[in-house]
Amino acid sequence: MGQSAANAGAVAKLGFAPKQVVLELGYDEDVDDDLRAQIEEILQTALEDEEYDDVVDAVLLWWRDDDGDLTDALVDALATLEDQGFIVLLTPKVGRPGEVDASDIAEAANTSGLQASISLNLTNEWSATRLVAPKSGRR
Repeated sequence: MGQSAANAGAVAKLGFAPKQVVLELGYDEDVDDDLRAQIEEILQTALEDEEYDDVVDAVLLWWRDDDGDLTDALVDALATLEDQGFIVLLTPKVGRPGEVDASDIAEAANTSGLQASISLNLTNEWSATRLVAPKSGRR
């Protein structure tokens, strides 16, 4: 129970708020269902899946090292975001299968025109990086 309460505080720091529309990408059998439930509790609504075709307030992107090109995934995610939206990139922690090197995340974010605003260890298996457009604005 203590781990769950700690996670809830960390999840809140990522910037999720009630009534936001959040698109979830990269869902697979290894995702953390408790973490998903905590995010949905904050949102007071379900996460949207890849079939959703309208703009969103945020994107929750589960990403593993062998999922392909992270830069492409971030650019695709940006296409669905409202102007003040953000991406929460969830990657396996260091030492876990599918871990993504921090330099790869930084390079992909930079190439996509994003910057990391916060990084957190959310669960025993997953780390989160909140990515936003620089304050000067995105075109």
